[in-house]
Amino acid sequence: MLSIRSSVARQFANAAKAHGVRYASTKVRPMYRPAQSTYAEYPVAPRQRASVTVQDTLAEIIPERQAIAKELRPNTFFIVTRTGSQHGDKVLGNVTVEQVFGGMRGIKAMVWEPSVLDSEEGIRFWGRTIPECQQVLPTAPGGKEMLPEAMFWYLLTGKVPSAEEAKAFQEELVSRSTLPEFVEKALDALPTSLHPMTQFIIGVAALNHDSQFAAQYKKGMKKADYWRPALEDSLDCVAKSFTIAARIYRNTYLGGVKDMPALQMDKDLSWNFANQIGFGGSEGFVEVIRLYNALHTDHEGGNVSAHTTHLVGSALSDPFLAYSAALGGLAGPLHGLANQEVLRFVLAAQKKLGDFPSDEKLKEFIWDTLKSGQVIPGYGHAVLRKPDPRFMALQQFGESRPEVAKDPVFGYVNQLYKIAPGVLTEHGKTKNPFPNVDSASGSLLYHYGLKQFDFYTVTFGTSRSMGALSQLVWDRALGLPLERPKSLSMAAIAKLIKADIPGLKQ
Repeated sequence: MLSIRSSVARQFANAAKAHGVRYASTKVRPMYRPAQSTYAEYPVAPRQRASVTVQDTLAEIIPERQAIAKELRPNTFFIVTRTGSQHGDKVLGNVTVEQVFGGMRGIKAMVWEPSVLDSEEGIRFWGRTIPECQQVLPTAPGGKEMLPEAMFWYLLTGKVPSAEEAKAFQEELVSRSTLPEFVEKALDALPTSLHPMTQFIIGVAALNHDSQFAAQYKKGMKKADYWRPALEDSLDCVAKSFTIAARIYRNTYLGGVKDMPALQMDKDLSWNFANQIGFGGSEGFVEVIRLYNALHTDHEGGNVSAHTTHLVGSALSDPFLAYSAALGGLAGPLHGLANQEVLRFVLAAQKKLGDFPSDEKLKEFIWDTLKSGQVIPGYGHAVLRKPDPRFMALQQFGESRPEVAKDPVFGYVNQLYKIAPGVLTEHGKTKNPFPNVDSASGSLLYHYGLKQFDFYTVTFGTSRSMGALSQLVWDRALGLPLERPKSLSMAAIAKLIKADIPGLKQ
């Protein structure tokens, strides 16, 4: 550990020298140690730590990123005393009335480190495309799909973990997965008629009871140390969200948790989740849920769940409260429910047209849907203007497995991909006629036996926690302030653009 601390000190010194920055101190303070919980009546599983941990890795990286951000915008950092920058007053873009009324789409207004979404290329995680991530991120023993834990490490650090680091990180996360007894009791007491997402929100919010960030903030800590307990809470939140999700599934659909399998510490989060909801024996389900979790982790910061995490976290609410708020947004029909709508559309088409209809019949069905004023779910995206690379990864997974490829429901996914873009282009009311990730995800879950549509968004929520909370750690590491954009009334907008609108008081 001494060498790690020395490395941190060198990172500070080197960054200062390279950027002409004078740090308040290059003395390395003792590594953060979580405070003893004041709630000892709720047992917590012992935690496993790798020889090189994600905590150590971030401690080395953060000073360098802080120095870079200081160059872009002065006075961002509590740790840097130099003033002035040649970039702080540079213009990133203009804001139009259309954008203000149109959900702020396209406004460049957030810092988001783990991923950037390009309208043509799709998502890049720390500069890597999905196929590139699939090539370099470690897989589970005997598996072919990238481990979500490896993706989580990568999103947090921007560095590809070794197989050993990914394995140790997986073990640490699984060791954190056990729920406090009071959370288990709270979830078990909820009516099974309550929507699974509402149960999920309650479970994650309740974890705030043991928040290390909240406890350390109350005791008093330096701003430079905010990221450390934020990271600890974020790791707990991600790990425990899988166990919360599994418990919700068993209570809601399987009659309770009496026979719920125990966590297996040598297995990954996705395997344990699959096993606890009854799919541990399905190699195909385990692999697809690994891929699903890795692909859904992050999609830059402007989507509702990611932005909500950032916004609520900017008030220095702890990660549990921030992410429970995000889950409320994810539960909305315009965000996390889309794959359900796709599957309902496909099943309705199958009921009317049968298995493997002709292209002409499916084309006619699509036109009838559009002419009735409805949309084709799973097509179009607020940013993308090409097929979603996440869709392509899921489609390739299905096509690589004979049992999926011959499934008529998955067959509809492929057939729609061939026909729908042309129809939507001819229809002329969409900027992006191509499929997004929701076009394929639901059909794969359905194929392997997960047929409870209301639960699909919960699986989205376990995955998205990794991306949203990775950035929340960076929010605290970079010292980003409380988010507070300016709002305008319609009268104020009209005045600014010098528009004389009848009936509008200036």
